[in-house]
Amino acid sequence: MPEVSRFFGIIISLFYNDHQPPHFHVRYGKQKAIVAIDSLTILGGNPSPRVMGLVVEWALLHQNELKESWRLARAQKPLQKIEPLA
Repeated sequence: MPEVSRFFGIIISLFYNDHQPPHFHVRYGKQKAIVAIDSLTILGGNPSPRVMGLVVEWALLHQNELKESWRLARAQKPLQKIEPLA
């Protein structure tokens, strides 16, 4: 699972050839979640409100880059790193 960003201990990844809808994976310690790129809703998992708040803040800044990363992952192409939340 290629990692595209990491900030405050939160790891954001995408799988190659993953299922629809376009989404990314979040890991923070033992917390895991799957988040839709378009709506930024949780598709699976149960992250804490603090983690989810940081993830949504980051994703809003990088939504277009996430969409491009999803396209690249589906095409089995290398993914670019996305700037972390500062």
